[in-house]
Amino acid sequence: MARQDQPINAGVPPTSSEKPVPAVAPSKPVTSSETPAPSPAPSRPEDPPKPPRKGIPTALKAIAGLVVVAVVFIAAAIVGGGSTEDGGAIPGAAPSREAPTTESEPVTATEPPEDLGYPEFATNNTTRVGGSDPVSNAAAVALAVYPSTEDALRPAAVALVDQGDWRGAMAAAVLMAQPLQAPLLISGSDDVPEATADALEALAPRGTPLAGRAQVFALGAAATPDGLRARRIGATGTAAAATIARLRDRLFDRPPRHILLASATRSELAMPAAAWAARSGDPLLFTGASKLPAATRRALRRHPDLPVYVIGPSSAISSQVVREVGRVGNPVRRVSGEDAVENSIALARYADGDFGWNVNDPGHGFVIARSDEPLAAAAAAPLSASGTWGPLLLTDSADTLPAALRDYLLDVKPGYTTDPTRAFYNHVWLIGDSDAIDVGQQAEIDELAELARIGGEP
Repeated sequence: MARQDQPINAGVPPTSSEKPVPAVAPSKPVTSSETPAPSPAPSRPEDPPKPPRKGIPTALKAIAGLVVVAVVFIAAAIVGGGSTEDGGAIPGAAPSREAPTTESEPVTATEPPEDLGYPEFATNNTTRVGGSDPVSNAAAVALAVYPSTEDALRPAAVALVDQGDWRGAMAAAVLMAQPLQAPLLISGSDDVPEATADALEALAPRGTPLAGRAQVFALGAAATPDGLRARRIGATGTAAAATIARLRDRLFDRPPRHILLASATRSELAMPAAAWAARSGDPLLFTGASKLPAATRRALRRHPDLPVYVIGPSSAISSQVVREVGRVGNPVRRVSGEDAVENSIALARYADGDFGWNVNDPGHGFVIARSDEPLAAAAAAPLSASGTWGPLLLTDSADTLPAALRDYLLDVKPGYTTDPTRAFYNHVWLIGDSDAIDVGQQAEIDELAELARIGGEP
Protein backbone atom coordinates (compact mmCIF):
# COMPACT_ATOMS: atom_id res chain seq x y z
CA MET A 1 0.00 0.00 0.00
CA ALA A 2 1.32 3.43 -0.90
CA ARG A 3 2.11 5.90 1.81
CA GLN A 4 -0.75 8.24 2.67
CA ASP A 5 1.31 11.21 3.80
CA GLN A 6 3.33 11.99 0.72
CA PRO A 7 2.34 14.46 -2.02
CA ILE A 8 2.94 11.92 -4.77
CA ASN A 9 0.87 10.29 -7.44
CA ALA A 10 3.18 7.63 -8.71
CA GLY A 11 0.70 6.19 -11.17
CA VAL A 12 0.24 9.35 -13.21
CA PRO A 13 2.33 9.48 -16.37
CA PRO A 14 4.76 12.36 -16.82
CA THR A 15 3.19 15.66 -17.80
CA SER A 16 4.26 17.96 -20.56
CA SER A 17 5.83 20.29 -18.01
CA GLU A 18 8.45 17.71 -17.11
CA LYS A 19 12.03 18.15 -18.03
CA PRO A 20 12.53 16.50 -21.42
CA VAL A 21 14.87 13.54 -21.76
CA PRO A 22 18.32 14.82 -22.67
CA ALA A 23 19.13 14.25 -26.29
CA VAL A 24 22.06 11.92 -25.81
CA ALA A 25 23.26 9.36 -28.22
CA PRO A 26 24.68 6.06 -26.96
CA SER A 27 28.42 5.89 -27.19
CA LYS A 28 27.97 2.81 -29.37
CA PRO A 29 24.78 0.91 -30.35
CA VAL A 30 24.59 -2.69 -29.38
CA THR A 31 23.03 -4.53 -31.73
CA SER A 32 8.65 -19.31 -20.45
CA SER A 33 2.53 -24.20 -16.87
CA GLU A 34 5.33 -26.23 -15.58
CA THR A 35 7.93 -27.50 -17.94
CA PRO A 36 11.36 -29.03 -17.46
CA ALA A 37 13.93 -26.50 -16.42
CA PRO A 38 15.66 -25.05 -19.46
CA SER A 39 19.40 -24.88 -19.75
CA PRO A 40 21.13 -21.84 -18.34
CA ALA A 41 20.74 -18.73 -20.45
CA PRO A 42 23.70 -18.37 -22.79
CA SER A 43 25.98 -15.42 -22.42
CA ARG A 44 25.41 -12.61 -24.82
CA PRO A 45 27.62 -12.70 -27.91
CA GLU A 46 30.99 -11.08 -27.70
CA ASP A 47 30.64 -7.37 -28.18
CA PRO A 48 32.58 -5.57 -30.87
CA PRO A 49 35.68 -3.67 -29.76
CA LYS A 50 35.03 -0.59 -27.68
CA PRO A 51 36.11 2.85 -28.81
CA PRO A 52 39.12 4.19 -26.97
CA ARG A 53 38.48 5.88 -23.68
CA LYS A 54 40.56 8.11 -21.50
CA GLY A 55 42.27 5.65 -19.18
CA ILE A 56 43.10 5.86 -15.52
CA PRO A 57 46.83 6.37 -15.17
CA THR A 58 47.28 4.38 -11.97
CA ALA A 59 45.23 2.05 -9.77
CA LEU A 60 45.62 4.48 -6.90
CA LYS A 61 43.98 7.28 -8.88
CA ALA A 62 41.16 4.87 -9.70
CA ILE A 63 40.62 4.08 -6.06
CA ALA A 64 40.71 7.78 -5.20
CA GLY A 65 38.05 8.35 -7.84
CA LEU A 66 35.86 5.71 -6.19
CA VAL A 67 36.21 7.42 -2.86
CA VAL A 68 34.75 10.49 -4.56
CA VAL A 69 31.86 8.32 -5.78
CA ALA A 70 31.15 7.18 -2.23
CA VAL A 71 31.08 10.72 -0.87
CA VAL A 72 28.89 12.31 -3.51
CA PHE A 73 26.71 9.57 -5.06
CA ILE A 74 23.46 11.00 -3.64
CA ALA A 75 24.01 14.03 -5.83
CA ALA A 76 25.15 11.72 -8.64
CA ALA A 77 28.11 13.95 -9.19
CA ILE A 78 30.33 11.24 -10.57
CA VAL A 79 32.82 11.64 -13.36
CA GLY A 80 33.88 8.81 -15.65
CA GLY A 81 37.12 6.93 -15.96
CA GLY A 82 38.61 4.18 -18.05
CA SER A 83 38.38 0.46 -17.54
CA THR A 84 40.62 -2.42 -18.39
CA GLU A 85 40.05 -6.00 -19.36
CA ASP A 86 40.34 -9.04 -17.08
CA GLY A 87 40.06 -7.29 -13.74
CA GLY A 88 42.08 -4.20 -14.52
CA ALA A 89 41.91 -0.79 -12.96
CA ILE A 90 38.80 0.11 -11.02
CA PRO A 91 36.31 2.38 -12.82
CA GLY A 92 35.89 5.77 -11.25
CA ALA A 93 36.51 9.43 -11.74
CA ALA A 94 38.44 10.49 -14.77
CA PRO A 95 41.92 11.83 -13.92
CA SER A 96 42.27 15.59 -13.83
CA ARG A 97 43.91 17.23 -16.81
CA GLU A 98 47.34 18.60 -16.14
CA ALA A 99 47.61 22.33 -15.82
CA PRO A 100 48.70 23.98 -19.08
CA THR A 101 52.44 24.44 -19.25
CA THR A 102 52.36 27.27 -21.77
CA GLU A 103 49.96 29.98 -22.77
CA SER A 104 49.44 28.17 -26.05
CA GLU A 105 47.75 25.20 -24.32
CA PRO A 106 44.85 26.65 -22.32
CA VAL A 107 41.97 24.43 -21.13
CA THR A 108 38.86 26.12 -22.46
CA ALA A 109 35.12 25.59 -22.50
CA THR A 110 35.44 23.98 -25.92
CA GLU A 111 36.73 20.73 -24.37
CA PRO A 112 34.60 17.75 -25.49
CA PRO A 113 31.79 17.25 -22.97
CA GLU A 114 32.37 13.49 -22.92
CA ASP A 115 35.61 14.13 -21.03
CA LEU A 116 33.46 15.01 -18.03
CA GLY A 117 31.87 11.56 -17.95
CA TYR A 118 28.32 12.88 -18.37
CA PRO A 119 25.81 11.48 -19.13
CA GLU A 120 27.43 8.05 -19.48
CA PHE A 121 28.55 7.84 -15.84
CA ALA A 122 26.00 10.04 -14.10
CA THR A 123 22.73 11.86 -14.69
CA ASN A 124 20.36 13.67 -12.34
CA ASN A 125 18.91 10.41 -11.02
CA THR A 126 21.35 7.66 -12.02
CA THR A 127 24.90 6.70 -11.13
CA ARG A 128 26.79 4.13 -13.16
CA VAL A 129 29.39 1.73 -11.81
CA GLY A 130 31.01 1.50 -15.20
CA GLY A 131 33.50 -1.34 -15.11
CA SER A 132 33.95 -3.66 -18.05
CA ASP A 133 33.62 -6.80 -15.89
CA PRO A 134 32.25 -7.95 -12.50
CA VAL A 135 35.73 -7.87 -10.92
CA SER A 136 36.06 -4.12 -11.52
CA ASN A 137 32.44 -3.43 -10.62
CA ALA A 138 32.68 -5.32 -7.31
CA ALA A 139 35.79 -3.32 -6.40
CA ALA A 140 34.07 -0.06 -7.31
CA VAL A 141 30.94 -0.90 -5.30
CA ALA A 142 32.98 -1.93 -2.25
CA LEU A 143 34.82 1.39 -2.27
CA ALA A 144 31.63 3.36 -2.86
CA VAL A 145 30.11 1.73 0.23
CA TYR A 146 33.33 1.95 2.24
CA PRO A 147 35.33 5.05 1.16
CA SER A 148 38.03 3.96 3.66
CA THR A 149 39.58 7.39 4.11
CA GLU A 150 39.76 6.70 7.85
CA ASP A 151 39.39 3.66 10.12
CA ALA A 152 35.71 4.31 10.84
CA LEU A 153 35.01 4.07 7.10
CA ARG A 154 36.72 0.70 6.64
CA PRO A 155 34.93 -2.67 6.74
CA ALA A 156 35.71 -5.18 9.46
CA ALA A 157 36.04 -7.93 6.85
CA VAL A 158 35.63 -8.59 3.14
CA ALA A 159 34.11 -11.61 1.41
CA LEU A 160 36.39 -12.78 -1.41
CA VAL A 161 34.35 -14.86 -3.84
CA ASP A 162 35.43 -17.13 -6.68
CA GLN A 163 34.71 -15.74 -10.13
CA GLY A 164 34.03 -19.30 -11.34
CA ASP A 165 31.21 -19.92 -8.84
CA TRP A 166 28.20 -17.64 -9.26
CA ARG A 167 26.06 -19.68 -6.83
CA GLY A 168 28.57 -19.33 -4.00
CA ALA A 169 29.13 -15.68 -4.88
CA MET A 170 25.40 -14.88 -4.67
CA ALA A 171 25.03 -16.83 -1.41
CA ALA A 172 27.95 -14.87 0.08
CA ALA A 173 25.89 -11.69 -0.30
CA VAL A 174 24.31 -12.52 3.07
CA LEU A 175 27.64 -11.61 4.70
CA MET A 176 26.98 -7.98 3.75
CA ALA A 177 24.02 -7.94 6.16
CA GLN A 178 24.36 -6.56 9.68
CA PRO A 179 26.27 -7.12 11.89
CA LEU A 180 29.15 -8.32 9.69
CA GLN A 181 28.57 -6.00 6.71
CA ALA A 182 31.33 -7.49 4.60
CA PRO A 183 31.40 -6.19 1.01
CA LEU A 184 32.15 -8.63 -1.79
CA LEU A 185 35.21 -8.71 -4.00
CA ILE A 186 35.89 -11.18 -6.79
CA SER A 187 39.07 -13.22 -7.15
CA GLY A 188 40.45 -15.80 -9.53
CA SER A 189 41.47 -19.33 -8.62
CA ASP A 190 45.13 -18.78 -9.54
CA ASP A 191 45.74 -15.15 -8.65
CA VAL A 192 44.12 -12.01 -7.30
CA PRO A 193 43.02 -9.59 -10.07
CA GLU A 194 44.62 -6.16 -9.97
CA ALA A 195 41.35 -4.33 -9.27
CA THR A 196 40.61 -6.66 -6.34
CA ALA A 197 44.14 -6.35 -4.92
CA ASP A 198 44.00 -2.55 -5.18
CA ALA A 199 40.58 -2.44 -3.52
CA LEU A 200 41.76 -4.69 -0.68
CA GLU A 201 44.75 -2.42 -0.13
CA ALA A 202 42.52 0.65 0.00
CA LEU A 203 39.82 -0.99 2.16
CA ALA A 204 42.41 -2.39 4.63
CA PRO A 205 39.79 -4.44 6.53
CA ARG A 206 40.21 -4.07 10.28
CA GLY A 207 39.41 -7.69 11.20
CA THR A 208 36.11 -8.84 12.65
CA PRO A 209 35.84 -9.90 16.29
CA LEU A 210 33.01 -12.20 15.17
CA ALA A 211 35.56 -14.58 13.61
CA GLY A 212 38.91 -14.33 15.36
CA ARG A 213 39.79 -10.99 13.77
CA ALA A 214 39.58 -12.47 10.27
CA GLN A 215 39.95 -9.83 7.59
CA VAL A 216 38.87 -11.97 4.64
CA PHE A 217 36.33 -14.76 4.15
CA ALA A 218 37.64 -16.63 1.11
CA LEU A 219 35.11 -18.71 -0.79
CA GLY A 220 35.94 -21.89 -2.67
CA ALA A 221 39.07 -21.58 -4.79
CA ALA A 222 39.29 -17.78 -4.52
CA ALA A 223 42.92 -16.74 -4.28
CA THR A 224 43.83 -14.43 -1.40
CA PRO A 225 46.67 -11.91 -1.13
CA ASP A 226 49.48 -12.39 1.34
CA GLY A 227 49.45 -10.55 4.63
CA LEU A 228 45.74 -10.80 5.44
CA ARG A 229 44.11 -13.06 8.03
CA ALA A 230 41.79 -15.24 5.94
CA ARG A 231 39.09 -17.75 6.81
CA ARG A 232 38.50 -20.29 4.05
CA ILE A 233 35.06 -21.61 3.07
CA GLY A 234 36.12 -24.57 0.98
CA ALA A 235 32.83 -25.68 -0.57
CA THR A 236 31.53 -24.52 -3.95
CA GLY A 237 28.17 -24.16 -5.68
CA THR A 238 25.08 -25.48 -3.89
CA ALA A 239 27.22 -26.88 -1.06
CA ALA A 240 28.89 -23.48 -0.63
CA ALA A 241 25.51 -21.83 -0.14
CA ALA A 242 24.64 -24.33 2.61
CA THR A 243 28.05 -23.80 4.25
CA ILE A 244 27.66 -20.01 4.14
CA ALA A 245 24.19 -20.34 5.72
CA ARG A 246 25.78 -22.30 8.60
CA LEU A 247 28.57 -19.72 8.91
CA ARG A 248 25.99 -16.95 8.97
CA ASP A 249 24.26 -18.66 11.93
CA ARG A 250 27.53 -18.69 13.88
CA LEU A 251 28.59 -15.14 13.07
CA PHE A 252 25.34 -13.23 13.40
CA ASP A 253 23.74 -12.27 16.69
CA ARG A 254 20.31 -13.48 15.62
CA PRO A 255 18.78 -16.42 13.72
CA PRO A 256 17.38 -15.76 10.25
CA ARG A 257 13.72 -14.90 9.87
CA HIS A 258 13.30 -16.47 6.46
CA ILE A 259 15.16 -18.61 3.93
CA LEU A 260 15.52 -17.92 0.21
CA LEU A 261 15.52 -20.80 -2.27
CA ALA A 262 16.65 -20.09 -5.83
CA SER A 263 17.39 -22.02 -8.98
CA ALA A 264 20.83 -23.63 -9.23
CA THR A 265 20.57 -23.72 -13.04
CA ARG A 266 18.80 -20.47 -13.98
CA SER A 267 21.17 -17.78 -12.72
CA GLU A 268 19.10 -14.94 -14.17
CA LEU A 269 16.17 -15.95 -11.94
CA ALA A 270 18.36 -16.26 -8.84
CA MET A 271 20.04 -12.86 -9.15
CA PRO A 272 17.44 -10.71 -7.30
CA ALA A 273 17.65 -13.00 -4.26
CA ALA A 274 21.26 -11.93 -3.61
CA ALA A 275 20.17 -8.32 -3.05
CA TRP A 276 17.52 -9.36 -0.51
CA ALA A 277 20.00 -11.64 1.30
CA ALA A 278 22.40 -8.69 1.67
CA ARG A 279 19.64 -6.39 2.88
CA SER A 280 17.92 -8.82 5.30
CA GLY A 281 20.46 -11.41 6.47
CA ASP A 282 18.23 -14.21 5.16
CA PRO A 283 20.42 -17.05 3.81
CA LEU A 284 20.23 -17.98 0.14
CA LEU A 285 20.09 -21.69 -0.78
CA PHE A 286 19.87 -23.39 -4.19
CA THR A 287 17.94 -26.27 -5.70
CA GLY A 288 17.59 -28.14 -8.94
CA ALA A 289 14.44 -27.92 -10.99
CA SER A 290 12.96 -31.23 -9.85
CA LYS A 291 15.07 -32.42 -6.89
CA LEU A 292 16.18 -30.79 -3.64
CA PRO A 293 19.95 -31.23 -3.14
CA ALA A 294 21.07 -33.03 0.02
CA ALA A 295 23.14 -30.05 1.23
CA THR A 296 20.15 -27.76 0.87
CA ARG A 297 17.88 -30.20 2.68
CA ARG A 298 20.30 -30.38 5.61
CA ALA A 299 20.43 -26.59 5.77
CA LEU A 300 16.64 -26.40 5.87
CA ARG A 301 16.49 -28.96 8.69
CA ARG A 302 18.44 -26.60 10.94
CA HIS A 303 15.48 -24.18 10.78
CA PRO A 304 12.43 -26.38 10.06
CA ASP A 305 9.89 -23.78 11.14
CA LEU A 306 11.20 -20.83 9.09
CA PRO A 307 9.22 -19.82 6.01
CA VAL A 308 10.99 -20.57 2.74
CA TYR A 309 10.48 -18.21 -0.18
CA VAL A 310 11.01 -19.86 -3.55
CA ILE A 311 12.27 -17.27 -6.03
CA GLY A 312 11.28 -18.07 -9.60
CA PRO A 313 8.55 -19.79 -11.62
CA SER A 314 7.70 -23.50 -11.62
CA SER A 315 9.60 -23.93 -14.88
CA ALA A 316 12.78 -23.35 -12.87
CA ILE A 317 11.76 -24.78 -9.47
CA SER A 318 9.00 -27.35 -9.78
CA SER A 319 6.05 -27.98 -7.48
CA GLN A 320 7.74 -31.28 -6.64
CA VAL A 321 10.60 -29.38 -5.02
CA VAL A 322 8.13 -27.17 -3.17
CA ARG A 323 6.49 -30.32 -1.74
CA GLU A 324 9.91 -31.68 -0.71
CA VAL A 325 10.60 -28.47 1.21
CA GLY A 326 7.19 -28.72 2.85
CA ARG A 327 7.96 -32.26 4.02
CA VAL A 328 11.01 -30.90 5.87
CA GLY A 329 8.50 -28.82 7.84
CA ASN A 330 9.03 -25.37 6.38
CA PRO A 331 6.06 -23.35 5.16
CA VAL A 332 6.70 -22.44 1.51
CA ARG A 333 5.66 -19.48 -0.61
CA ARG A 334 6.62 -18.68 -4.18
CA VAL A 335 7.61 -15.27 -5.57
CA SER A 336 7.95 -15.36 -9.33
CA GLY A 337 7.76 -13.82 -12.75
CA GLU A 338 7.89 -15.68 -16.03
CA ASP A 339 11.23 -14.24 -17.15
CA ALA A 340 14.25 -12.61 -15.54
CA VAL A 341 12.94 -9.04 -15.83
CA GLU A 342 9.47 -9.80 -14.48
CA ASN A 343 10.90 -12.06 -11.77
CA SER A 344 13.08 -9.23 -10.43
CA ILE A 345 10.09 -6.87 -10.41
CA ALA A 346 7.96 -9.48 -8.60
CA LEU A 347 10.47 -9.64 -5.74
CA ALA A 348 10.82 -5.85 -5.65
CA ARG A 349 7.03 -5.50 -5.25
CA TYR A 350 6.51 -8.46 -2.90
CA ALA A 351 5.50 -8.06 0.74
CA ASP A 352 4.54 -10.77 3.22
CA GLY A 353 4.79 -9.58 6.80
CA ASP A 354 8.42 -8.64 7.34
CA PHE A 355 9.60 -10.35 4.16
CA GLY A 356 9.97 -8.50 0.88
CA TRP A 357 10.98 -5.11 -0.42
CA ASN A 358 7.39 -3.85 -0.82
CA VAL A 359 8.63 -1.15 -3.19
CA ASN A 360 5.33 -0.04 -4.68
CA ASP A 361 5.62 3.71 -4.22
CA PRO A 362 8.18 6.44 -4.86
CA GLY A 363 11.10 7.37 -2.66
CA HIS A 364 13.50 4.47 -3.07
CA GLY A 365 16.84 3.36 -4.38
CA PHE A 366 17.16 0.81 -7.15
CA VAL A 367 19.98 -1.20 -8.70
CA ILE A 368 19.79 -2.31 -12.34
CA ALA A 369 22.08 -4.90 -13.94
CA ARG A 370 22.11 -7.15 -17.00
CA SER A 371 20.35 -10.48 -16.58
CA ASP A 372 23.07 -12.41 -18.43
CA GLU A 373 25.85 -11.48 -15.98
CA PRO A 374 25.19 -13.49 -12.78
CA LEU A 375 28.26 -12.19 -10.95
CA ALA A 376 26.78 -8.69 -11.24
CA ALA A 377 24.30 -9.69 -8.54
CA ALA A 378 27.16 -10.43 -6.13
CA ALA A 379 29.13 -7.35 -7.18
CA ALA A 380 26.13 -5.03 -6.66
CA ALA A 381 24.75 -6.64 -3.47
CA PRO A 382 26.34 -4.11 -1.05
CA LEU A 383 24.34 -1.31 -2.71
CA SER A 384 21.14 -3.06 -1.57
CA ALA A 385 22.30 -3.04 2.05
CA SER A 386 23.54 0.54 2.34
CA GLY A 387 22.97 4.05 0.99
CA THR A 388 19.55 4.06 -0.64
CA TRP A 389 18.90 0.32 0.09
CA GLY A 390 17.19 -0.81 -3.11
CA PRO A 391 16.13 -4.03 -4.85
CA LEU A 392 18.01 -5.45 -7.81
CA LEU A 393 16.12 -5.05 -11.08
CA LEU A 394 17.20 -6.62 -14.36
CA THR A 395 17.33 -5.57 -17.98
CA ASP A 396 17.85 -8.11 -20.75
CA SER A 397 19.14 -5.74 -23.40
CA ALA A 398 21.97 -3.28 -23.82
CA ASP A 399 20.00 -0.72 -25.81
CA THR A 400 16.29 -1.32 -25.07
CA LEU A 401 14.55 -0.85 -21.74
CA PRO A 402 12.19 -3.83 -21.28
CA ALA A 403 8.52 -2.84 -21.33
CA ALA A 404 7.84 -4.49 -17.95
CA LEU A 405 10.69 -2.57 -16.33
CA ARG A 406 9.58 0.71 -17.94
CA ASP A 407 6.04 0.20 -16.63
CA TYR A 408 7.30 -0.55 -13.12
CA LEU A 409 9.57 2.48 -12.98
CA LEU A 410 6.72 4.64 -14.28
CA ASP A 411 4.43 3.25 -11.57
CA VAL A 412 6.87 4.30 -8.84
CA LYS A 413 7.89 7.57 -10.50
CA PRO A 414 8.07 10.36 -7.89
CA GLY A 415 5.98 13.51 -8.10
CA TYR A 416 5.07 16.66 -6.23
CA THR A 417 2.28 19.23 -6.25
CA THR A 418 3.74 22.46 -4.90
CA ASP A 419 7.16 22.02 -3.28
CA PRO A 420 9.75 19.72 -4.88
CA THR A 421 12.12 20.07 -1.92
CA ARG A 422 9.57 18.25 0.27
CA ALA A 423 9.03 15.37 -2.16
CA PHE A 424 10.40 11.82 -2.19
CA TYR A 425 13.05 10.90 -4.73
CA ASN A 426 14.25 7.81 -6.58
CA HIS A 427 17.88 7.04 -7.31
CA VAL A 428 19.13 4.28 -9.62
CA TRP A 429 22.54 2.59 -9.69
CA LEU A 430 23.47 1.04 -13.04
CA ILE A 431 25.96 -1.84 -13.02
CA GLY A 432 28.27 -2.18 -16.00
CA ASP A 433 29.66 -0.08 -18.82
CA SER A 434 27.78 1.21 -21.85
CA ASP A 435 28.19 -2.13 -23.62
CA ALA A 436 26.06 -3.68 -20.87
CA ILE A 437 23.53 -0.81 -20.50
CA ASP A 438 23.94 1.91 -23.08
CA VAL A 439 23.52 5.65 -22.61
CA GLY A 440 20.17 5.74 -24.38
CA GLN A 441 18.71 3.24 -21.92
CA GLN A 442 20.30 5.16 -19.05
CA ALA A 443 18.67 8.38 -20.26
CA GLU A 444 15.25 6.69 -20.32
CA ILE A 445 15.78 5.33 -16.81
CA ASP A 446 16.82 8.80 -15.67
CA GLU A 447 13.61 10.33 -17.04
CA LEU A 448 11.49 7.63 -15.34
CA ALA A 449 13.21 8.39 -12.03
CA GLU A 450 12.88 12.18 -12.45
CA LEU A 451 10.65 14.07 -10.00
CA ALA A 452 7.54 15.24 -11.91
CA ARG A 453 5.08 18.02 -11.16
CA ILE A 454 1.55 16.71 -10.68
CA GLY A 455 -1.28 19.24 -10.68
CA GLY A 456 -1.15 22.33 -8.48
CA GLU A 457 -0.57 25.90 -9.47
CA PRO A 458 2.34 26.63 -11.83
